Amino acid sequence: MSLKSLSLLALALFPFVLGHSAPSTNSRYQILETPEKLALQIDGKLFTEYHFLNVPRPYCYPVLGFNDLPMTRNWPMKTTPDEEHDHPHHQGLWYAHGDVNGKDLWSVEKEFGTTIHKKFTKIESSATGGTIESDNEWVDHESKPLCSDHRKLAFKAIGHEKILDFDVTIQATHGDVTFGDTKEGSMAIRVTETMRVKGKVAKGHIINSEGVKDDQTWSKRADWVDYFGPVEGTTVGVAMFDHPTNPRHPTTWHVRDYGLFAANPFGLHDFEKKPKDAGKFLIKSGETATFRYRFVFHEGDEKQGHVAEHYKAYTTNAE
Repeated sequence: MSLKSLSLLALALFPFVLGHSAPSTNSRYQILETPEKLALQIDGKLFTEYHFLNVPRPYCYPVLGFNDLPMTRNWPMKTTPDEEHDHPHHQGLWYAHGDVNGKDLWSVEKEFGTTIHKKFTKIESSATGGTIESDNEWVDHESKPLCSDHRKLAFKAIGHEKILDFDVTIQATHGDVTFGDTKEGSMAIRVTETMRVKGKVAKGHIINSEGVKDDQTWSKRADWVDYFGPVEGTTVGVAMFDHPTNPRHPTTWHVRDYGLFAANPFGLHDFEKKPKDAGKFLIKSGETATFRYRFVFHEGDEKQGHVAEHYKAYTTNAE
């Protein structure tokens, strides 16, 4: 066996050699480290993996929801039957934007920028939850720095629901940074194929906090949106919450009947037919802007999943 193979084997067997202390073996929540990803576990079972090395941007895949059922499309990470091979940049669950100082950090088809993981500042788990914090640099297709971010992912379970909080603070570390007016963004997940509203195996539905349903939810403002449908014979869903402290709350939603599910407060020209660049968002040099989101992975539709109640608890810090 080669030295490289031995090193990788050692990391697989002893995942905490990267400089972070291992949690107690009695903890309900665990974070296991390898060179390219972190495995987030609840009760000894995988919840999701955070991929951060040699990728266009860090992302979570797979995401396993209620009863450990898959909530994300497999492609392009893995090829499985009955999945559409569209939009190769739709990788699991991620944060990105299609116009950052005029550069595309959303797509991967043509000239595109990337989000580069720089370091983890916290990897911590206990009996009450797990937390990952990291610093990242956003660069264009020529590797020119555009801005940075500090992100915090916190996960836990409440009853049958699994919860992931995703907070990202955009930092204007390389001069002014402008998030441009485009629908291509920003906090996103690509749901599994049977949860889609339209498609060859689609049996799902979308509803938002205002009662708007299915394809009519695209572009609308709402506190939350829920995407639900059958997975392996069980109806499950994922709700995404827009925190009231976020800029331009309630956000507009880039949620599609083919499985893309994204909160995007920047695309006002596309969403609301406002003048070009009405949605651009400037962060002046040295300043920051924070966006907070919560994902709730639940059983059933939005009523069975108690989505409205979970949103109220989230916004009042009750859970």
